[in-house]
Amino acid sequence: MASFKPAYIDTVADGAIKEKIRDAFEILEACVLCPRLCGVNRLSGETGVCKTGKNAAVSSFNPHFGEESPLVGTHGSGTIFFTRCNLLCIFCQNYDISHEGYGNEVSAEQIAGMMLMLQRSGCHNINFVTPSHVIPQILAAVEIAARKGLCVPLVYNTGGYDRPEILKLLDGVFDIYMPDFKFWDPEIAKAACDAEDYPEVARDAIIEMHRQVGDLIIDESGLACRGLLIRHLVLPQGLAGTRDIMRFIASELSPDTYINIMPQYRPCGRASEIKALAGFPSRTEYENALKIAKEEGITRLDSEKRVFAIC
Repeated sequence: MASFKPAYIDTVADGAIKEKIRDAFEILEACVLCPRLCGVNRLSGETGVCKTGKNAAVSSFNPHFGEESPLVGTHGSGTIFFTRCNLLCIFCQNYDISHEGYGNEVSAEQIAGMMLMLQRSGCHNINFVTPSHVIPQILAAVEIAARKGLCVPLVYNTGGYDRPEILKLLDGVFDIYMPDFKFWDPEIAKAACDAEDYPEVARDAIIEMHRQVGDLIIDESGLACRGLLIRHLVLPQGLAGTRDIMRFIASELSPDTYINIMPQYRPCGRASEIKALAGFPSRTEYENALKIAKEEGITRLDSEKRVFAIC
């Protein structure tokens, strides 16, 4: 494979990112960045569902070794965890970050500094966790970091609740999209995150992501450099709608879509408010989810977990 060059390098070099940054910050004047369509003026300090104003907030940044193997490699994925969220699942495993706002406001210059520090530490990519509500701030940081030597792939690590119109601003910036596809049933989505439209939104968003970057490309060293990677968390009692989701991916995207079917659900946050989410999925439910994916034609599954842990 020829030497890989991240998409944003040219987008910054030719100045196209400046228009993206301008357009993204203009949206904050009556914010419709995400499907919540709050319409608040975040530039003047108003906040909507995500409780985030003009500046992004970050809870932590570090090399992370718990991600998928094509992201982790030998030196880890350079994760930047943004505070708050636009989806707010009641069972979130990072409830203190997404719901309670643990973290500190940062400038674009500070985010750029984090990116460069992670690259210097050897991280194979920069992995923006929960980025949907802070896209303008990320774009501004990418321009700064790229002009100072950033040269690793960028990962958009999202819950999947993204507007395709906004994702188009990221075309030519992000190399890897890593959305969750959480629920197929609107009623489950309504109960779990007050987002009845989540299944439709996620389908449209993931189609746009795939249009931009295609199937996941992994280089000779086993590292992802471009493409789509979808995560699907197995929920108790089949609440995630695994078969319908896998069928959609295989038929509407590609059977070669790289998918991580994850067994690590645990009832965090306010999960007990929904009786079925108060427990853990069984080993059988996880194994059945893997079987379903294969039955529906999926050919690329992340390494199946040998040990079933419910910690």
